[in-house]
Amino acid sequence: MKVVLLHDWLTGFRGGERVLEVFCEMFPDAPLYTLLHQKGCVPSSIEDRKIVTSFLDNVPGVYEQYRKFLPMFPKAADGLKIVEDADVVLSSSHCVIKGVKKPAGSVHVSYIHSPMRYLYDQYDSYFGPDAPFYQRAGMKVFKGYLTNWDKESNSNVDHFVANSSFVRERVKKYYERDADVIHPFVDLADFRTIQDKEQKKDGYFVMVTAFAPNKRVDLAVRTFNELGLNLKIIGSGQQERELRDMANSNVEFLGNVSREEVISCFNNAEAMIFPGVEDFGITPLESLASGTPVIAYKAGGVLETLNDDVAVFFDEPTVESLSHAVKVFKDKSFNRDKLFERAEDFSKNIFKKNIMDYVEGKLR
Repeated sequence: MKVVLLHDWLTGFRGGERVLEVFCEMFPDAPLYTLLHQKGCVPSSIEDRKIVTSFLDNVPGVYEQYRKFLPMFPKAADGLKIVEDADVVLSSSHCVIKGVKKPAGSVHVSYIHSPMRYLYDQYDSYFGPDAPFYQRAGMKVFKGYLTNWDKESNSNVDHFVANSSFVRERVKKYYERDADVIHPFVDLADFRTIQDKEQKKDGYFVMVTAFAPNKRVDLAVRTFNELGLNLKIIGSGQQERELRDMANSNVEFLGNVSREEVISCFNNAEAMIFPGVEDFGITPLESLASGTPVIAYKAGGVLETLNDDVAVFFDEPTVESLSHAVKVFKDKSFNRDKLFERAEDFSKNIFKKNIMDYVEGKLR
């Protein structure tokens, strides 16, 4: 089976890149087409192959400012030409990469993490009153063009695979296309060494996230400012300065740390805080695999992964609602084995098998 891989950009190693890494493990000889490639930011399993980038990759400083080039993304995707023969084009897409033209005779399976959030249901989170004026003005000019291109590019996709039923419904709503559902995974091998050890909780709560508007890190910071409880936040992103400015001394920003430090931080935390609306949400499953329950906003993909045995939900994206959930959590006990068992339902091996069966089935 001759396979070509597509991914929007390589500027870090987050949930989407973990899915891409599995695709690369499954198809080690497949070339990879992407808008941007910041060398060294992803594992060798991704790096060690032919990687073709768009003209945007030559723009000075683009890796730190790539979001500002959003109006140019469609042109960059259109400019990528797949030169290899392919039976299957397999894309990992949440932006424009699904629009790269497939070779004649190939089948394009698009594993879609989300329709572009900033064009549809989360437009106001990115470009509402709190966004800089130039961003709001720019999106008013380009939104129609970007939305039209995005929907027209779907004609290039033969089969959509959504990462959750939540995303499937959004594909139906915004693209008027159906999608099959294959849930992503948590890499359980990373957590085996801690699962047999006695757990020591250190009295803090934890977040592991990018600092983007839809993650609602601001809500967590304001809530823990009010509660006075310790919160450790791992990650970085566009909102980092304003989040640091609003945080009290009980909120600690750890930046980007090693995988081992992330797992240790999960393991020793009282609970993970998950206040955003995610399309799926791998980090809550990593928290469970560490033996740590989750306090999550009751919306989005977490409704397919978490339940009352492993999490406390809050109903409104407000300080009052999240504060109440933290207080409920403190009065509740959790069975550590049930946390591990729930994480096991989303193993990498199950994901690989589901993807391979799906691709081979569509080829037949």
